Amino acid sequence: MIFDSREKDKALSIINSLRIRLNTALLPDDEGRLRRILFTAIREGQIDRDTFGLNPILMSMQTAYIAVNEIGLRRDSVIATLLTPLVLNDTYTLDEAERDFGAGPKNILQGLLHVQELYKKTPVIETENFRNLLLSFAEDMRVILLMIADRVNVMREIRNVTDIESQRRVAEEASYLYAPLAHKLGLYKLKSELEDLSLKYLEHDAYYHIKEKLSATKRARDKYINDFIGPIREKLQAAGLRFHMKGRTKSIHSIWQKMKKQRCPFEGVYDLFAIRIILDSEGEQEKKDCWQVYSIITDMYQPNPKRLRDWLSVPKSNGYESLHITVLGPEQKWVEVQIRTERMDEIAEHGLAAHWRYKGVKAGGGGMEEWLAIVRRALEAGDDMQVMDQFRMDLYEDEVFVFTPKGEIKKFPMGATVLDFAYLIHSRIGNQCVGARINGRNVQIREELHSGDTVEILTSAQQKPKRDWLQIVKTSHAKSKIRQAIKEAQAADGLYAREVLYRRFKNRKIEVDEPLLQQLIKKMGYKEVSDFYIAIANEQLDVLTVIDRYLELKNPQASAGDDGEGAPRKSASEYVMKERRDDDVLVIDRNLKGVDYTLAKCCNPIYGDDVFGFVTVSGGIRIHRQDCPNAPEMRSRYGYRIVKARWSEKGSGRYDITMQVIGNDDIDIVNNITSVISKEENTALRSINIDSDDGLFKGVITVALDDTSRLEALIRKLQNIKGVKSVKRM
Repeated sequence: MIFDSREKDKALSIINSLRIRLNTALLPDDEGRLRRILFTAIREGQIDRDTFGLNPILMSMQTAYIAVNEIGLRRDSVIATLLTPLVLNDTYTLDEAERDFGAGPKNILQGLLHVQELYKKTPVIETENFRNLLLSFAEDMRVILLMIADRVNVMREIRNVTDIESQRRVAEEASYLYAPLAHKLGLYKLKSELEDLSLKYLEHDAYYHIKEKLSATKRARDKYINDFIGPIREKLQAAGLRFHMKGRTKSIHSIWQKMKKQRCPFEGVYDLFAIRIILDSEGEQEKKDCWQVYSIITDMYQPNPKRLRDWLSVPKSNGYESLHITVLGPEQKWVEVQIRTERMDEIAEHGLAAHWRYKGVKAGGGGMEEWLAIVRRALEAGDDMQVMDQFRMDLYEDEVFVFTPKGEIKKFPMGATVLDFAYLIHSRIGNQCVGARINGRNVQIREELHSGDTVEILTSAQQKPKRDWLQIVKTSHAKSKIRQAIKEAQAADGLYAREVLYRRFKNRKIEVDEPLLQQLIKKMGYKEVSDFYIAIANEQLDVLTVIDRYLELKNPQASAGDDGEGAPRKSASEYVMKERRDDDVLVIDRNLKGVDYTLAKCCNPIYGDDVFGFVTVSGGIRIHRQDCPNAPEMRSRYGYRIVKARWSEKGSGRYDITMQVIGNDDIDIVNNITSVISKEENTALRSINIDSDDGLFKGVITVALDDTSRLEALIRKLQNIKGVKSVKRM
């Protein structure tokens, strides 16, 4: 890259200006070191022109000039700005910056690099969350100020570029992101320039139409403001009031927004300018003086009552106090007048109201307002920004911002988990969530989110919401969706249980007496009918027991006699079991007909396991392993529903089983495990889920195989893999 003569002249002029403005702020060797570093980079061709064909070294000098002259930044910021092109293309390191110039410039450069990484991570910046995340990533406030200065410089320099698409992208970012940030920081001049230049590049015709109209009417407009202010000044002075007045013309961008909102031509925007009267009053005299000014002006000019804004009597919730009126001035033109005291103006500019918020820019929270107000006061007080050197953002300490795989940003309270993220995306995604990948790492649903994480939700159609999920999630949105899903599931289960109960009544040829059934439900201790059916669905209440109790209630004598047909009455359990003898055994075979049985999912029995049968509420039989975790409770509470069972002499088909594998985390561990499984005869891998933490991995593996002998052989082979500590069946 070679400087042309025009660029050389401009660079020398900027260097001289910076030398004068910074004066003693620079250390003795700063200028010499910077000169050597930059000249070496230029001489060795380490810097290329950017996408617009602009000179990065000159651009950095111009940005530094804006940062010093328009914002008030000093040594560290200037050095960091001038070194940025070299750091971004990896020809100069952060360690070298710290060695040559100290920790201040290095910290700013590090913040600029973090922001560049954020830009690369997400293509979607048109969100309030991106603005907030940008602030949290920047850490040092000077990073944001330099970014604003840089964007102003870029917007000035791209007026004649041929790459229109890139020009539009830069202008859109300036309008959406940088102008509001400048406004928040009280950098109103830069904010207006960013907005006007954005309009110039994005809506060229509208910009020049308004600019030409303003130019054509400037002399008349200035004369009008003076004519309007003159009589008011005389009246206020005659009343003995101490004050000063400001008259300003709205920016081109502001006028364009008015034209669009009101759907009118330029001539229809009646408030092209506004007058601000700021009184030197204190204490109880403040409101009195403001209303006195109001009275004087409205005596002189006709007010528009619909445009009266009284924030003196009832200040805004953010503390803003002022009196706004719109009056009909000379030539039948409407003029907005704002009346306030010095104290009110100070609050509006620097305090609770944070003028940018009064103008309609959304606030990001109390922490942001307080923090930006500190910076703003430092800027407007002419502080050399050394107060910011030790300043680190604890902004949004109660919030985290994370990315979707597509780069969209989502905001959560601190402590929110993967499950909160899943429910924010969609309730169905939340209901089926089994975990996630955070930055490419598999995690569980209870994993907490951290700012900057990229989160991809993993789901399973078999997953269902559980009540203990309410203890995992942090957001009220997720809690309400979980409760709703559980309620809907219980309602569905209750309806199914009711159908089962009535079907059993019908099978027994028993006519259901609804009042009698309601009486039974209350007698059994259930206040709500829905709770009764949910208890049946959850197998807390046995259908057969309900029928027995119903018959006892219907005919108290039946328990001692017969069922009405002269034969001894069997209990419901005896009816279903068909008086099975103690030595009767259910032989399990895939070809078994006439018996409805399923394999229990709680213990996943396979051929070769010692098993037993359990009669379910629907009448079918569920096969469990003898060592099933639920076996003790089933035997103690529902012993009469237990059926002896065994496998047929020959197994048929494959059975899914799940194993847990724990061992040392190693890059080849998954390949070794899958290799062993794939080599096993008549064994198929169904799924594998590996999670690692602190050098250990925990894997959950599901395979399909024939019987227990093949399972035992597979477990032994997995245990022999290097790094595997334990393998157990789940």
